[in-house]
Amino acid sequence: MRAERLIALLMVLKKHERVTAADLATELGVSERTVLRDIDALSLSGVPVYAERGRHGGFALLPGYRTDLTGLTIDEATSLLAGTGRVDSPAFTSAMRKVTAALPEAHRSHAVRAAQRILVRPEGFVRAPEVLDSLQAVQVAVFECRRLRVLYRSRGADTPREHVLDPVGLIVAGETWYLVAGFRRHDAPGTRPGDGTTSPSERMFRLSRMTDVEVLDEPAQRSDEVDLAEIWERHREAFLRSFEPVEVVIDCAAADAERIGSTAATTTLDELTNDRCRLELRFADRRHAVHALWAMMFDHDFVIREPAWLRATLTTRARAAGGG
Repeated sequence: MRAERLIALLMVLKKHERVTAADLATELGVSERTVLRDIDALSLSGVPVYAERGRHGGFALLPGYRTDLTGLTIDEATSLLAGTGRVDSPAFTSAMRKVTAALPEAHRSHAVRAAQRILVRPEGFVRAPEVLDSLQAVQVAVFECRRLRVLYRSRGADTPREHVLDPVGLIVAGETWYLVAGFRRHDAPGTRPGDGTTSPSERMFRLSRMTDVEVLDEPAQRSDEVDLAEIWERHREAFLRSFEPVEVVIDCAAADAERIGSTAATTTLDELTNDRCRLELRFADRRHAVHALWAMMFDHDFVIREPAWLRATLTTRARAAGGG
């Protein structure tokens, strides 16, 4: 249903010069919080929507931007298809059919193939500030099927190493960007990255750990078809298995339940009252639990019931941040 809602949001923004979040929420039958998330999704997809503050402020599209589906350009259609993510539902299929049907026949198959190369997921491995200087070059390599030469610093490594990658697709998970790519291992001394002396293996590379990214004038070796959702789930499950999970019980405001729940791998929801909920969350490990809940501690209404060590850790950190 989100795909159709995003299209409806575009149509409302086109009709009005400026619209407040409250009016958009009423028009679409959702909460203002959902509207703000959808605005972020459109921006991520490349739609030039901006906010004007003040008494008469609201959201608007840049003048001259075409949002009529019959007038979508190839880049706009690809961005919208990719930005809505992958959802196996009749509503999603219906919405995507509307977008692709609006394209000229010559562009349609290209847009659909390109959209397979990016996946947006609400959950991630970790949440941390990202430096994305490499994003533009990586996007070019992914959509143009060209190899990349990068310096990459693996987790825990002191220095980066040079690799040549065959880009498969991009995954945006939570607030983190990953490149899925074929990776060539080089065991023999003196071999150069990308010389073809070793077989490639699929890996996920965090964009914030890349530097000196160079798009090569060489075609990437990859399959014409890709299932990023399957790749994401496989790597995510392997990643989570490498940690000792932490179970956390939280009482929170009902309005904050969805956002808080999105930080964890699994969530059980119980309604306590009309405006309070109890969440049972499963984090990858202690570090993940502390980091995720600290990041939203001052902006969301919640109380940690279990475990006691997590409650004590965040309380101590909050007192230190407040100067006592």
